[in-house]
Amino acid sequence: MSPRFLLRATFWIAVYLAFVALPLLALFVGPMPPGRGFWRELSVGLGFAGVSMMGFQFFLTGRFRRITSPYGVDVVYHFHRRISLIAFGLIVAHAAILLAQAPATLALLNPATGPWWITAGTAGVAAFGVIIAASLERERVGLSYEAWRVSHALLSVTAVGLSVGHIAGVGYYVQGPLKVGLWVTIVAAWVFTLVYVRLIKPLGMLRRPWVVDEVLPERGRSWTLTLRPDGHPGMVFEPGQFAWLKVDRSPFAIREHPFSFSSSSLQQDRVQITIKELGDFTSTIGSVTPGTRAYLDGPYGSFSVDRHPARGYVFIAAGVGITPVMCILRTLADRRDRRPLLLMYQSRNLAEATFREELEDLRLRLDLDVVHVLSRPAEGWTGERGRLSAETLARYLPADRLERDYFVCGPEPVQMAVKTMLERLGLPLEQCQSESFNFV
Repeated sequence: MSPRFLLRATFWIAVYLAFVALPLLALFVGPMPPGRGFWRELSVGLGFAGVSMMGFQFFLTGRFRRITSPYGVDVVYHFHRRISLIAFGLIVAHAAILLAQAPATLALLNPATGPWWITAGTAGVAAFGVIIAASLERERVGLSYEAWRVSHALLSVTAVGLSVGHIAGVGYYVQGPLKVGLWVTIVAAWVFTLVYVRLIKPLGMLRRPWVVDEVLPERGRSWTLTLRPDGHPGMVFEPGQFAWLKVDRSPFAIREHPFSFSSSSLQQDRVQITIKELGDFTSTIGSVTPGTRAYLDGPYGSFSVDRHPARGYVFIAAGVGITPVMCILRTLADRRDRRPLLLMYQSRNLAEATFREELEDLRLRLDLDVVHVLSRPAEGWTGERGRLSAETLARYLPADRLERDYFVCGPEPVQMAVKTMLERLGLPLEQCQSESFNFV
């Protein structure tokens, strides 16, 4: 990572830590409630920290480019998933310590007779639990992505709202102008994020529509959508980045999907996105008609050679993972970049190798070697076969392998396997870049 992005990454980590710690100031500012004891104060601190971390999730998933740019959206979403479990653990610990320290509190959990703020807190914990369970088990229980997104958003707002209501109802540490101002500021920041994500950002997209110019079939059950800007200059992006795409829908619609650009980043008058038929939305992408309105939210991602300058690059792609690599190669060709490049491309067979013919043409414009690794090759294939292995990689990695950066793109299991291979071959993982579109 360049020093500029490293500095920005450090800054936003500091901002996150400060924001999460902000509610804890309420434990130390102003008069202290008498006779509460260590365990009760500890439980309050854990509860405040947990709710603050949950509230900050609105920022993490808001796609603020200044925040996500140093890390990549996939890293931010991965952190979002992990930190949610920690925050939920803190909230549960808050309740567990109170119940263990004062078992008589159990009687207050009855919503018919207990205080409203106890009921609100209990319902908030339950809502957080449902959010996490639905996210972890979405595919196993057959919950569609769109249904999950709607329920996730509604339950998140409900859970945080109930938690704030619980804190206000209890009344400790929210008395006095300073403490009230602190919590009003925190809640206002959360509300602003929701308004920005659900209203301000879609309004901006509404003023920057795109039109589908062309839909071209590609090898490997893939389609390339060519989009042209309608009434605006388009989008500037780095080679390897991606955007969320909405086709034939309002920018306020929930249904959207992230796809990498496949066209050169120097192509200013249009962008191309190549999509493989894999799910409900992608299986119908070939039926999109030219002239259809579309909206793009982007660009996002740090999977770019512009972020990671090196003397040469090794690209390892599997399946539709070739898409961002193609964007990078096309851009480097347009720039007349002569740095040495190696592409290891895993496919079922040559007939399904997307962009196969253009890759051969790019070898004439770039210092590029292309190695196809086929899991089910046709009869007569004399090249590499089976799955990509450390032994296969070792045969083709150049002598200057330690001076190159490595870009890995494909299904998550492939990415993890390749990183293990590179580590076995003695290559530092900080020189390995990858990006995953698992945002649940």
